[in-house]
Amino acid sequence: MAKNRLTREGLKKYEDELNYLKLTRMDEISQKIKEAREQGDLSENADYDAARDEQRDVQARIDEIEEILKDVEVVDVEQKRGKPSVVSFGCSVKIKNVSTGKEKSITLKSSSEAQSLAGVISDESPLGRALAGAKKGAVVSFDAPAGVQEFEVVDIWVEKDR
Repeated sequence: MAKNRLTREGLKKYEDELNYLKLTRMDEISQKIKEAREQGDLSENADYDAARDEQRDVQARIDEIEEILKDVEVVDVEQKRGKPSVVSFGCSVKIKNVSTGKEKSITLKSSSEAQSLAGVISDESPLGRALAGAKKGAVVSFDAPAGVQEFEVVDIWVEKDR
């Protein structure tokens, strides 16, 4: 089985979420279930049904996080600090769209840490795979729904892993 690669920041995020769900949310939901039971007949108790649904959803998220953390490999981005020579996991990259000239900065992380609106993309995404191993000045291309996209690697750096 392949390991789930995470940055230290990503690992901490998952551990914090798991602790919150187990120690806080599940207790809150248990209290809601207890209060709903005290209302009497459970067969037509919307509060009870809603609390049980919420409990199932939270437990599913707990199971999902535990599965991710079961076989995790923490990639120490600190080792790469400064100006790496090639794009790799944990690197930030400034890229320029060859056809439009528009520049943007992105960071390559795992699919479980990806947040496209925050500029964090999966190293397994088409763009992430195209960028992996590229040097500054290289032009990479990949197939996108809108057709083949080409980007020039303008800069590569590693930020402090928070």
